[in-house]
Formats: sequence, C-alpha cells, structure tokens
Amino acid sequence: MATNVHWHEGEITREDRSTLLGQKGATIWFTGLSGSGKSTVSVEFEKMLVVSGRLCYRLDGDNIRFGLNKNLGFTPEDRVENIRRIGEVAKLMGDVGVITATAFISPYKADRDLCRKLHEEAKIPFVEVFVNCPLSVAEERDPKGLYKKARAGLIKNFTGIDDPYEAPENAEVEIDTSKNSVEECAKIIIAYLEDKDIIPKETTKAKTN
Repeated sequence: MATNVHWHEGEITREDRSTLLGQKGATIWFTGLSGSGKSTVSVEFEKMLVVSGRLCYRLDGDNIRFGLNKNLGFTPEDRVENIRRIGEVAKLMGDVGVITATAFISPYKADRDLCRKLHEEAKIPFVEVFVNCPLSVAEERDPKGLYKKARAGLIKNFTGIDDPYEAPENAEVEIDTSKNSVEECAKIIIAYLEDKDIIPKETTKAKTN
C-alpha cells in the first residue's frame, strides 16, 4: 500500500460537472452467470440512454481484460482484484457525472458489497441489477462454448460449474432474460432509474419511444 500520499482537492466540484453534463453520475452494476445476458442487456441499456441524451459508458467483463485487467486470471484472488479495480473505475466515472453500466459475473457477494460501499461513501448511486437467468438456460445458450469446456474439465474455476455464484439477496433491480426480451429488460432498469430520479422521466420517454 502506498504511503505518504495526500488527496489534492480541485476547484471544480461534482455539482459543477453535473451541471455541465445535465445529469448525475451513477453505477449500474449488472451481475449474473456467464451467458445470462449481462453484456447483451447492458449494450441495449447504454444505447437507450445515449439516444435519450444521457451520457452512458459500458464496462464489460471481457473487454476490460484486454487492457486494465489483462494481468489477472480467474483464481479467487484475481477475481477479487478484478472487481475491486472496476469498482474504483466506476466510482471515478460516477464522480465525473457519467452513468456507468458494468457487466461482470462478479460472483462473490463480498466483492459486490465492497463496490457498493465505495459508492455509498462517495455518495454516488449504486444500482445492483441481478440478471437472474437459470443455469440451465445460460448453459444451453453457451455463446462462447465455455460451459461445454468447463463440463469437459478444460476450464477450471468456472462460475456455476466448479466455482460458486452467490446470488444477490437485495438487488435494486432483478431481470430474467429467459422470460423478458433484451429491450424489455433494459426498459425495466430505466424505469427504476426514472423512479429514483437518477435520470429524468420525460427525456427518456420522449426519445426512446
């Protein structure tokens, strides 16, 4: 841990940036099994918000491992660090005023709780979205062929097969991609954000219909 470091305050506040952008920052944390639809729904969610005039940016579990987290594997220790880094990045983006959609399996409750605490301490909204798709459906989809490899023993520490997924108990939003379309799921999340005044109702409805 770094020592002899001190926080240097600037002259521009979060409120100044919020006024400039015309919105408040927030983190929308998608969690669920591989193949549950996290990335697919987050893509649609991001598109709907941007079309409606909201600045939104998506952090995807696979994409982030091409750069920021490319030195991390899938051991329990590396999974913890992977999520910690994303939590810190999302918090910074929230401070800027960006609505950030993070799509990560994030299988461990303690790690998600840590990210929530980071945001609560910084007074940035943190919305956990549980993509509650049954394992059987996710495995049947298997878009990357990972379940098949895990069942064959070719991939170790695979969530849902030989590594646990700790489902959220009190997520702000729960969606089921086995029952609802991608667009319907994205609209459920947007409706929650509107209800909590994280985004304005009239803007989103006017431009996404």
